[in-house]
Amino acid sequence: MTQQIEEIHAIPLWLLREYLEEIGGTAVSETRVVGEGWTAVLTKLEPRQVGSLRVGQVKIEFTGEPDALGLLQTRFAKKTMRAGA
Repeated sequence: MTQQIEEIHAIPLWLLREYLEEIGGTAVSETRVVGEGWTAVLTKLEPRQVGSLRVGQVKIEFTGEPDALGLLQTRFAKKTMRAGA
């Protein structure tokens, strides 16, 4: 088993859960999604504040078999990619 932790900014927890479902997971609760060979636990963090701007944050703990996590990370990265300026 392997564990990976990511902090995601500016994407709400509900949308991250939806992304995980779209790439093969099943939500077993509001904060836990299980897929073939992997599990993701989502935790809402305190918003990050820069001046008057507040940006939401979510921590995701991925646990699973290395091959399953590798495939999951590739698919999840495409879902969470955002264009920068």
